[in-house]
Amino acid sequence: MTPMKTVFLMPTLPYEVGSLAPAISAETIGYHFGKHLQTYVNNLNNLIAGTEFEESPLEEIAAKATGALANNAGQVLNHTLYFEQLAPAATAPSGALLEAIERDFGSADELKSKLTQAATGLFGSGWAWLCADSEGHLSILQMPNADNPLRHGLKPLLTIDVWEHAYYLDYQNRRPDYVAAIWNIINWRVVEARYGA
Repeated sequence: MTPMKTVFLMPTLPYEVGSLAPAISAETIGYHFGKHLQTYVNNLNNLIAGTEFEESPLEEIAAKATGALANNAGQVLNHTLYFEQLAPAATAPSGALLEAIERDFGSADELKSKLTQAATGLFGSGWAWLCADSEGHLSILQMPNADNPLRHGLKPLLTIDVWEHAYYLDYQNRRPDYVAAIWNIINWRVVEARYGA
């Protein structure tokens, strides 16, 4: 039997397009999810043809590929994680994740403060990440462009997209206002499931 090439599809949003407003408008979701992410998915499907990653899962490609393939796989992974962790109303961290947050940051408020600083302070385009190592210890990293925690042996838990297309329609150059608003729409149940996986 001839191996089948992996075909990546757009993720399904777990909420209505307009339900994240006012933090993120329906117009921004339309462009950011509907156009930017769709372009990365299309590019990834075109680029994997004939490569060693033709039958690989997204996580492996995002962790190991180089060049344009790495960039597009990274952006598909990063955006999928970003959109899946949002919800119309924020929840609060709990359980094993909250215990890890309190151990490694002192409190959930201190984690929020440090991740906010990482997101607002990243020069240029990229991502601020809450990550876990193989022992469950947490860290915050700034990663430019399409970089992601998998490339560094870490598990991605929560991310803030600070590419301008993530916020410019709603906030123009006011990145700190966008980052502050993100905390109103984080679904910590999703983040906890990633930590526990």
